[in-house]
Order: sequence, then structure tokens, then C-alpha cells
Amino acid sequence: MATNNTTAEVSVLEAKASARHVRVTPQKARRIIDLIRGKQAVEAVTTLRFAPQAASEPILKVVESAIANARVKADKTAESFDERDLVITQAFVDEGPTMKRFRPRAQGRAARINKRTSHITVVVTPQEKKTGGNR
Repeated sequence: MATNNTTAEVSVLEAKASARHVRVTPQKARRIIDLIRGKQAVEAVTTLRFAPQAASEPILKVVESAIANARVKADKTAESFDERDLVITQAFVDEGPTMKRFRPRAQGRAARINKRTSHITVVVTPQEKKTGGNR
């Protein structure tokens, strides 16, 4: 079995950030995550900053944290760092624990209210530089 050296290089350069137990439903968070997946990190921050959805605020914090983690990783390895080169390669939302609450209803009944939580994860990697070789 041949080893792939590119995965070893990428794992050094990629930076990850996650937020757990965020009080936003995974369905609403996934709508926002789908907007930014595959975008430049700076462009994603701008998109999230002006998005009207409430779920965009915790996702913005996670993206900014991933960018900061990439900066720290670059400083440790003494590599040049430009956050404009970063691309969101992975972004996903997993379901966290659900808090169950009860509300009174008509005729003495009680209805269960599910307060869902999310685990938000974002991975950024530097974009490969395109060489100006063949046309």
C-alpha cells in the first residue's frame, strides 16, 4: 500500500475550530453552513456578518476561531500566513443533546418541547497557489 504524502502536508496546514452545545437547531444551522462551505474564509466572514439569521452569529465565531487557529499554527511552524488564502474545506453541523421541556396545554394536558442543540465544526486550509505554467 502506497502512502500519500499530500495528506500529511495538508494535516499540518489545516486548522479546525468547533463549538459544542450551541443553542440553535441543527436544521437552522445547516442552512447557514451550506452558504459558506467551499468559500474563501474572508468572504464567508462577510457573508455571515450580514446574514439576517440568528444562527449566523455562533457560526461566525467558529469561522473566526478557525482563522485564528490557522494563524497560530502558521506562527508555530514559521510559515507565511495570509488569511485571504484560507478556504473553508469542511463545515458541518452535528446534532447535540436535546433538552426536553414541558408546557401546559388545554384540558390539563402537557406537551413536550424539544430544545435542540448543535455541534458546529469548521476546517480551513490554505488554497494551493496556482502556477502560471501552460495555458
